[in-house]
Amino acid sequence: MSITSKKKKQIIIKFGKNEKDSGRSTVQVALLTERINQLQNHFSLHKKDHSGRRGLIKIISYRRKLLKYLKINYLDQYHLIINKLSLRH
Repeated sequence: MSITSKKKKQIIIKFGKNEKDSGRSTVQVALLTERINQLQNHFSLHKKDHSGRRGLIKIISYRRKLLKYLKINYLDQYHLIINKLSLRH
């Protein structure tokens, strides 16, 4: 199950400048985090879904690359997104 359009719009408004600002790195990280959380719930029920788990790993690595980009170029936004999403305690 993917993210509903209502939930996606809420995330974009919260982490972007306006409701159409979906390309910003912080928005992409937030959307990927929401998708990762949904997939983790899916895998708690479906333990043998190995092809889906491969997709989860790809999403996690893409989020990691975006976070690395933010850390190198926009350190203040990096710390803000890490705290808001409660990643890396």
